[in-house]
Amino acid sequence: MYFKFTFCPIILLLWASLSFAQNVNVVIHGAASIAKTDDNFVCVTLDWWPAEKCDYNQCPWGKAGILNLDLRYGVLINAIKAFNPLRIKVGGSLQDNVVYKVGEVSSCPNFMKREDGLFGFSQGCLSMERWDQLNRFFNHTRVKLTFGLNALFGINESQTEKGLWIGDWQPQNTRDFMQYTISKGYKVNSYEFGNQLSGSGMGAKVDAKQYGKDVIVLKNLVKELYAHPETQPKVLGPGGFYEEKWFNTFLEVSGQGIVDGLTHHIYNLGPGDDPNMMNKILDPSYLNQVSQTYKGVSDVVNKFRPQLGAWVSESGGALNGGSKDVSRTFADGFWQALIGGNYGLLNATTFVPNPDYYGALLWHRLMGSTVLVVTKESDPNLRVYAHCAKKKPGVSLIFINLSKDRSFNITLSNAKPGDAGKPNYEFVGKQNREEYHLRALTGDIKDDIVCLNDVPMVQTDSEDIPAMDPKLVDASTPISIAAQSIAYVTIRYFEAPACV
Repeated sequence: MYFKFTFCPIILLLWASLSFAQNVNVVIHGAASIAKTDDNFVCVTLDWWPAEKCDYNQCPWGKAGILNLDLRYGVLINAIKAFNPLRIKVGGSLQDNVVYKVGEVSSCPNFMKREDGLFGFSQGCLSMERWDQLNRFFNHTRVKLTFGLNALFGINESQTEKGLWIGDWQPQNTRDFMQYTISKGYKVNSYEFGNQLSGSGMGAKVDAKQYGKDVIVLKNLVKELYAHPETQPKVLGPGGFYEEKWFNTFLEVSGQGIVDGLTHHIYNLGPGDDPNMMNKILDPSYLNQVSQTYKGVSDVVNKFRPQLGAWVSESGGALNGGSKDVSRTFADGFWQALIGGNYGLLNATTFVPNPDYYGALLWHRLMGSTVLVVTKESDPNLRVYAHCAKKKPGVSLIFINLSKDRSFNITLSNAKPGDAGKPNYEFVGKQNREEYHLRALTGDIKDDIVCLNDVPMVQTDSEDIPAMDPKLVDASTPISIAAQSIAYVTIRYFEAPACV
């Protein structure tokens, strides 16, 4: 194996050094954790969309859908293996229009354009031959699988209210599908019930009380078929946009111990053809608005099911496949389907990683599940997050600089308990820290090539993911964050009691 690397243009390094630099003190409060994330925090979707899916005068899905994706490409396999493991959700908008060819289901139609169909398509089908192929692929790439189930099977759209589906969910097709899956020894970590059926819905909706009753049926089915608790898949839902009243009613009806994770979707950038998309991505006040959505979901979890987690099961940024001028570029990293549309981590045609793939992979490798408080006094364009380092001692931080003309020199402080219980804000690094700096190749954040520590991340003849080695820097010196860049920094032996 070999890698052919060229360095990013020197002119960019000179430009970064000439931009206005602001000194910032960042304080890490490592005495206690404020939250926990799943070890597989990064999750991507494989979607059902066929090649005929088009929006905004473009058809960006190609052969990237679950039914037509070529699973033999080395680039695709290596990109998934690099996460070891990657959580993949098989699902998306058309999942409530998919039947499984098993048991009593004998015909297996393809998705066809249909004006009166859900999202403009007829019913589609997953054959067990294709399910076998997918599971061989998942096993080979060590995927942690979430499967999105059809929650509209056997029920019909209301004749009096457009978009509302009524009646009791019929579980037989799902039962047959699960029995086949179990008989083959295929591993499913979790089942998500339905897609974007909550609240006002997207294309279709289900009343919160009805959804609550249906998910109880699903939970009982999972308990029946997966007899051993240690191998029993989780049940997730509702996998849609958060609306407080709907979520409250659903959880009141479903009761204790039914849903293992409360899932919601975030597409806070709006439709993919929004001409103001770039301004939204770089506006810290706009990006902060999404915290209210997460707070709402967290409040519902704490109110009804303290043992539940709040999951984001889709977060493509922009709706309808993303923005063709933004979602595939370095700019989207400031902000995930695995492949397909414009917002996939991989190019839908070549399978070569898009810029935000490398940011997602660094997060997965470096950021542990324990979240720490971090405070700063600075320009809001600098965003900072701190976690205990993953699987090793120390802390890992991510710095996101949204400013186009200002760099930051970061001095770290450690708010650890000192004499008489007063915080000690001193920190002097004793070893080299590990730094990973991401920025656009040309300096234009619409570039589709990212540099890691000034080395372009480009695919090689070996089809392996390029080496992603850190830059070792004297830990006693300030951390320099260039304009419109992202940096991951790991500091070993940082005294944070919450990380012990």
